[in-house]
Amino acid sequence: MYRIFVKGSFSSAHYLRNYKGKCENLHGHNWGVTAEVSSLKLKNGMVMDFGELKKMLMEVIEPLDHILLNELRDFKKDNPTSENIARYIFKKLSRLLQRGTHLEEIKISETENNIASYSRR
Repeated sequence: MYRIFVKGSFSSAHYLRNYKGKCENLHGHNWGVTAEVSSLKLKNGMVMDFGELKKMLMEVIEPLDHILLNELRDFKKDNPTSENIARYIFKKLSRLLQRGTHLEEIKISETENNIASYSRR
């Protein structure tokens, strides 16, 4: 199995509903995103072009930049936690990939030391 990784980032605000603690208050993060894509076979020696994957990732995360995540339709019911944001990005990005490539995992960091992921496993 071959794997490649690309990274992106966005800045946004959120708050957690039905939660007691600091995160129930409106606050923001500079989110880091890592996408992992795999393939059993290489095409022209690559899983896919890094630039194309980065372009796809940016297409998915750009609408999340400089907004209040709670106002997105996808987060009206589910809290915009790191875990749920990772799942959101995973589902959106996986729809853009070509046949033969698979999105393995999305990792999202809200700080340098706090990372959540969502994977197809």
